[in-house]
Amino acid sequence: MTAAPEAWLSRIAAARDDLDRSSTAARMADLLRDQITAGLLKPGARLPEEELGKAAGVSRNTLREAFRMLVKERLLVHEFNRGVFVRTLTPEDVTDIYRARRILECEGLRNAPAATPEALARLDAAVTAGEQAAAAGDWPEVGTADIQFHKAIAALCGSSRVDEMVRHLLAELRLAFHQMTSPREFHAPYLERNRTLVTLVQGGELEAAEHELNDYLSTAQAQLLQTYHRVP
Repeated sequence: MTAAPEAWLSRIAAARDDLDRSSTAARMADLLRDQITAGLLKPGARLPEEELGKAAGVSRNTLREAFRMLVKERLLVHEFNRGVFVRTLTPEDVTDIYRARRILECEGLRNAPAATPEALARLDAAVTAGEQAAAAGDWPEVGTADIQFHKAIAALCGSSRVDEMVRHLLAELRLAFHQMTSPREFHAPYLERNRTLVTLVQGGELEAAEHELNDYLSTAQAQLLQTYHRVP
């Protein structure tokens, strides 16, 4: 199932009431980041300032401040006399994202014994959501569930700062997912690996879980980099 091209703009419009209440550029940036994380805004997509401002019901200054926040997060780029576009990642970006992920997610696994039952439950819930999306043939949604799973791993740290860093990293990573010509071929093997990780964490086998996660991340990184280096 693929979302219509205007789906991301419709979601912004649907959240307009929240924007009216908060009236902050930060909330607008959150909404745009969410569309990127959900895979609805793709690399190279232009953000039409006038249409977006009307859909969200925010001022031009508020919208531009939100754009500046996301440019700083490396999710958007501003091109002089052309506008604002969703960023296209480089191989170096992908390598650096995975370097940071290893640090943060492995620390999450190490902290699992101190994590709350609710935090641990979010791991299983994210994997189940991915499995259900796969059964429905909605592979972009499988990718979204996978991102939620990895957010949940890092959240075992119990740190709001780590949560924020990982949220930004994984939004950026979602842009790299669009490099894959077949979302099904890319995501399908990781459904089973995600379930394996949950089982290891639930069984207290944290050293084995960390080893599995390191191998998992190395494999995914190599797959993504291969698409960047593939000769057309």
